Amino acid sequence: MDWNQILQNTIRAAVGVDAIYFAIAALGLNVQFGYTGLVNFGQAAFMACGSYGLGVTAQYFGIGLWWGIPLGILFVIVLALIVGIPTLRLRADYLAIVTIATAEIVRLFVRSVRFNKIFGGTDGISNFSREYRALNPFEPGKTYGFVPFRFSGYALFSILVGWTLVAIFSFFVWQLMRSPWGRVLKGIREDEDAVRSLGKNVYVYKMQSLIIGGIIGMFAGMVLALDRGTVQPDNYSRDVTFYVLTALVLGGLAKVSGSVVGSMLFWVIFVFSDNFLRELTRGGPLRIGDFTVIQSTQVGAVNYMFVGIGLMLLMSFRPQGIFGNRREMALDGR
Repeated sequence: MDWNQILQNTIRAAVGVDAIYFAIAALGLNVQFGYTGLVNFGQAAFMACGSYGLGVTAQYFGIGLWWGIPLGILFVIVLALIVGIPTLRLRADYLAIVTIATAEIVRLFVRSVRFNKIFGGTDGISNFSREYRALNPFEPGKTYGFVPFRFSGYALFSILVGWTLVAIFSFFVWQLMRSPWGRVLKGIREDEDAVRSLGKNVYVYKMQSLIIGGIIGMFAGMVLALDRGTVQPDNYSRDVTFYVLTALVLGGLAKVSGSVVGSMLFWVIFVFSDNFLRELTRGGPLRIGDFTVIQSTQVGAVNYMFVGIGLMLLMSFRPQGIFGNRREMALDGR
C-alpha cells in the first residue's frame, strides 16, 4: 500500500478547489441555516445560477465572461423570490421540501433538450473561460510548490483566487453577523415571534438572508466552473447540497470558521477514505476466507456509505460540530 501517495493526495485535498468551493457554499448556507434557521436543501441550485451565469454570457449572449457575475446575481434573486415568497411564511420543513425540489427542477431545466441552445443540455457549456485563463500569471504546464503541495500553474492560480474569495466572504459574513442586522437574524432563529413583537418584519429579513446566502453560494458555483472550464448540470445535483451541509455541520453551525474548517476536513476524510480503499483493492477484491468484503468497482459506493455513517455519528455524539455551540442546533421549527 502506497501510504506516501495516500497522504499526499489527502493533504492536497485540504487546500484544493473542491474544499474551496465547498467552503464558499457552506458560508452561504451558514447565513441561511446556521444564523437564520432557514432549512435550505437547495444550495446547489444557487451554485448552478453562478456557473450558468458565466457560461450563458459567453455561449448565448456572446459578451464578456465577467458579465456573468451580475447575470448570476439576477438569477439568484429571481430564484430566491420564486422559492421564498410562497414558503418563508410557512414552517421550516416546508421550506426544506420546496428547496430540494427546486434544486432538482433547476437541474432538469438546464439539461432539457428544449433549452439546449442556451444551456447546452446534458453536455453543458464549455470553452467559456478563456478570459479567466488569460489572467493566469503562472505557466499552465509547469509545476509549482513543494511536496505535498505541488500543483500545476493553472491549479495554483485557481487555488489562490479561490482562497482569496473564501477570505473575503468569511470576513464579510463575520462582520455581517456582528451587525444589528445579523443579531436580528439570530433572534429569528431562536424565536421569530419575539422578534416580530419588537416590530421587525421577519419575512423581509428571511428573504434577505435567503438572497445573500444564495449570492455567496453562487460564487462557489463560479469557482467550480472556472476551474473545470465547463458547466455540467449534473454537477449541481441534490447530493452536493447535502455534502456541503455535512461539511457545515462538521465544522459547526453559526461559526464562520466552522464553514471553512469543516469543508477542509470533509475533503480530507473523503479523499483519505477513497484512496485507502482503492489501494486496498488494487491487487484484487478484499476477501475474508471465501467472503468478498469489497471490490475495486465498489469503492465509490462504500465511500459514500462512510459519509452517511459519519454524519449519523456526528449528529448523535457532537451535533454542534467542532467549533459550534450545542444551543445553535436548537432551531425553531415553526
